Formats: sequence, structure tokens, C-alpha cells
Amino acid sequence: MSLPAPVAAVRRGVRETLTLVPAGAGRVWLPDSAGAPVLVACSGGADSLALLSATIFELRRSDNQVIGVVVDHGLQDGSAEHTSRVVAQMAAMGADETASIRVSVDSTAIGVEAGAREARYAALAQLAIHFGARTVLLGHTRDDQAETVLLGLARGSGGRSIAGMRHSFTRGGVAFRRPLLDVTREQTEAACRHEGLDFWVDPHNADPRFLRARVRHDVLPVLERELGPGVAATLARTAEQLRPDMEFLDDFAERLFGDAREEIDGVPTAGLGVRVRIEPVEPMGRAMRTRVARLAALEAGCPGDELFALHINAVADLLVHGAGGRRIQLPGHVTAYQDAGVLAFRRTGSGPSAAAG
Repeated sequence: MSLPAPVAAVRRGVRETLTLVPAGAGRVWLPDSAGAPVLVACSGGADSLALLSATIFELRRSDNQVIGVVVDHGLQDGSAEHTSRVVAQMAAMGADETASIRVSVDSTAIGVEAGAREARYAALAQLAIHFGARTVLLGHTRDDQAETVLLGLARGSGGRSIAGMRHSFTRGGVAFRRPLLDVTREQTEAACRHEGLDFWVDPHNADPRFLRARVRHDVLPVLERELGPGVAATLARTAEQLRPDMEFLDDFAERLFGDAREEIDGVPTAGLGVRVRIEPVEPMGRAMRTRVARLAALEAGCPGDELFALHINAVADLLVHGAGGRRIQLPGHVTAYQDAGVLAFRRTGSGPSAAAG
């Protein structure tokens, strides 16, 4: 019997993510995957269950242990019971080890969705270090990518939003990878049905209080109806095409930001006290100034989900000599200002300020 196409698609995503050579007995494992445990973040939904099943299958003849991990955000009634059910389900599927962790979500400054995401990634990095793993797999799909692009465009985030989610990123010394960005949500659900896996449907995904839920259930269906089918695939493909350019520019900007940071006793300024010298940044042009402005604002404590183009452009204007005197209020109760050839920040309310508009 031939392998069902949805199952094959999910397995191929995992195989190509974890190996340099995607098939055959001579496959070469990525340096951060060879012999080390691999964590799979699993909520009990179709995407993450399909991902876990495929990872168990692909690593069955390797030295890698597969560890299924559930993060309990404590945001819904019965979350502890749900977590216990998913842990039992992961063990029954053949995960070498299972773990769960409960986190506290701080939503006061950045909102519930962003707060949950930050808490989740921090917890996953913590568990990866505990188990000696260097790789965490996340179950985001092509549909999630399309939603991310639309959300970014709505916020006016520019090219970075169109580039969408990265296939991989590093946090706390741990590599986070997304093997399913070329796989649809319909395929992960079909893969679960083919493999007899009962998947959970998160009620938050249909809750209109959350912006992503409204994009998923209201905006994308309208686009599909009015523009024709395949909008999600087109958005994801656009992100894929633009991402290499954006990553190159962002990497350059990070190096420039590092070079421009003032140091105190040989230690780069950080947090709300970060100070960025204007001289090396100003001649690099607007594209670099806006990127360095964003990095500096994030370092100063501005929540990324609330940092819009309006704010970034205003801070970038402070990276030009002669722009002193302005005070830019930013999300997270942070104020940016120019101080003798340096971009600096302070807590809003601690001095004179003027809104970014």
C-alpha cells in the first residue's frame, strides 16, 4: 500500500529539516541534531501531533531520542487535565520521553498571544537544555505562515512581515526549527486521520477576541473567495522568496548595531540603558537606520508586537545628527531621544517627552 500523500508530506518536511542529505542510507545529520535528543513541541493539535509522529518515524533507526513536550499556559479551564492527556498520547505514540511544563503568561505589556509565545519559547529552551537537546521542532504550517504575513502587513511592518516566519532561529543557545512551513493545515489533519491520531481543536483558534483567529476564519476565506483559491500558498511563497534578502539585511544590521553600541568598562550597554552611536549608523542609509532603530528599541524593552512602522521610523530619525530635542514615546513605557550624538532611551515619564506622531 502506498504511503498517503499527507503523511509523506509531513515526513518529508521533518527529514529535510533534520538532515543535509534528505534521503537514503547515507543521510548526513545536521550538526545540532546528530546523536542528540530532539524536542517536539506538542499541543495536542493536528499540526504538532502529525509533526511528532513523523519525527518518531524518521528517527526510529537513529541514535536520537524523541522527546515530546507540552507547554501548559494555564489560560483555559481544564488545561492541566488536557496536558496530562497529551502527555499520555505522546507516550502511546512512541516518544522516547515526555515532559510538560506550566508557565505564567505576562500579558500586561504585550498582550495574551505575544505573552504566551514568549513564555512558551523560554520554557522550551529551558527544557531543551535540561534534556541536552540542541533542536526543538515547532509545528507551524503554511497556513500559519500566510496568517503571519497578513498580520504583519496590517501592522505596517514592511518587508520583515512579508518574509514571514523563519524556518529556523536560535534562542538561548537552542535551535528552533519549523519543518512544516511547506505543509498545509489540511494535510496535517489528514495525516492524523490516516494514522488514527485524535487531535484537539484549540478553542482559542476560533475565538474572535484574538486577531489571528479573525484572520484565519474571516479574512483569509474572503480573500480566497474574492481572489481565487491558493491565496495562502501565494502568501507563503512570497515570504519564501523574500526571506533570503531580508535575512541578509537583518544580519548586516545586527552587526552594525553591535558595532555602534556604546560600551561601559568594555561591556556593551543593554536594556533600557542601551546607547547607540549615530556616527557609524547615519551614513549607512535609511534601510540600515530603521533596522538598527528597531533592534535598539527592542533591546530597550519595547514589545515587538506593538512596535509599528510609525515608531521605528520616528526612532530612525533620531539616528541622524541634528535631530536632537525630540522625545519619542514608544510601546512598553519607553521613550527614545538623542543625547550628544547618541540614541538613548529612558522610562517614559522620567523626563520631557512627545509622542511619535
